[in-house]
Amino acid sequence: MRGKKIGALLWIAQVLLAALFIFAGGAKLSMPTAALKAAVPLPVPFIRFIAVMELLGALGLLLPGLLRIRRELTPLAAAGLTIIVTGATVVTLLQGVVAPAILPFVTTLVAASVAYGRRDWAGHPIRSDAARDDRSSRRAA
Repeated sequence: MRGKKIGALLWIAQVLLAALFIFAGGAKLSMPTAALKAAVPLPVPFIRFIAVMELLGALGLLLPGLLRIRRELTPLAAAGLTIIVTGATVVTLLQGVVAPAILPFVTTLVAASVAYGRRDWAGHPIRSDAARDDRSSRRAA
């Protein structure tokens, strides 16, 4: 029962993160160059690259699990998005304002939680104490 609850929470987090990154990536791609220059102190081509990565990351959070194809891509997508929003947190803090850095920081924590929670999809199954004890008892026999 506990595993189903965690799975459901992970799916909720994945859907919310995907929606956030689709919105953020789409906004960055559709904004005029002058508006991007005014909003973020980074080169516009780099911001456009980040926008594409956000959109691809959002797809990576949802499609592998929904289609049950290459599910190991989901924790990788979440890890990549974690790196992106960690950078966003740092850039926001370097601008000298703390309050706006809260949203990317929380997003970092959620994305990292999805990466950690879906690590079993990457081929590293979570081993329970019972499975570990069972294996060690077989070795002893």
